[in-house]
Amino acid sequence: MSQATEPLLRVRDLEIAFKVRGGEVLANRGVSLDVAAGETLGLVGESGSGKSVLCRAILRLLPSPPARTKRGRVLFDGTDLVTLPEARLREIRGTDIAMVFQNPMTSLSPVWPIGDQVTEGLRIHRGMNRIEARERGIALLQSIGIPEAARRYDDHPWQWSGGMLQRAVIAMAMACSPRLLLADEPTTALDVTIQEQILALLTDLQARSGMAMVLVSHDIGVVAETCDRIAVMYAGMLVETGPAAEVFGRPRHPYTLGLMRSSPRMDEHAERLQPIPGQPPDLAKLAAGCPFVDRCAFAREDCRHAPVALREVAQGHASACLFPEAVR
Repeated sequence: MSQATEPLLRVRDLEIAFKVRGGEVLANRGVSLDVAAGETLGLVGESGSGKSVLCRAILRLLPSPPARTKRGRVLFDGTDLVTLPEARLREIRGTDIAMVFQNPMTSLSPVWPIGDQVTEGLRIHRGMNRIEARERGIALLQSIGIPEAARRYDDHPWQWSGGMLQRAVIAMAMACSPRLLLADEPTTALDVTIQEQILALLTDLQARSGMAMVLVSHDIGVVAETCDRIAVMYAGMLVETGPAAEVFGRPRHPYTLGLMRSSPRMDEHAERLQPIPGQPPDLAKLAAGCPFVDRCAFAREDCRHAPVALREVAQGHASACLFPEAVR
């Protein structure tokens, strides 16, 4: 895939807080990342690590209150989306930046024909009339593999399977030819065969359009197969970033290593997987040191007190571990 000199998306020191009884909880803590034009960035981590919050924060889709941006910048093609007026941001949502959500059943209205939902953005952002939008919508449904698209255009969501609905949600996101697609666990509720089809569809659409993509997943195998670069999240912060081959070939954070060891592999015949011990920390009670310290086999006393931040361990490869050389 093509790589641009200047990143299309630049997130800098982003902190997202949620108001709770007695104070605030930081769901994203100092997140900084880049996405180049035509690139696929895999955002991986356990449930609750802050991946979905980050994607919604980029497009300012989080309800406020309880959520608020404490600090940071989200630069899309040089424009800061954090400070952009809402009216201008609405012009960018669905056109330059689109999002595919986890559950297609909650992304589509059950009482509105699927074709009309797929083409809503074309009528709002492109000014198409219903006839023009219908023609384009049928072509979109055909392009994402819906059989008899003209006949099924007027179907309602309850008439389609989960895999077909996810395709419809992807068609909706692609309608206005976005430059950046945020795909938030687009295969979570699907069986393995359909997952493979959806990933292949996203890859094909990206190759044809040249768009950038952020692929969110808790499945490290999915991002290893699909993505150019990887960003690993834990407890609301990035703990490792780098090229996919480098991160998976030589992980330099214990959490990344733990994710890899707890995922099944076709080229190994271990009798049992190695789960990560313990539970993710309570974000309201984080101490000053590394948030992974209580689950880490490589932890030392310094890890409990010294602040951690991403630092380069190889060309383009960064880790938030104090002792990355110890990770094997």
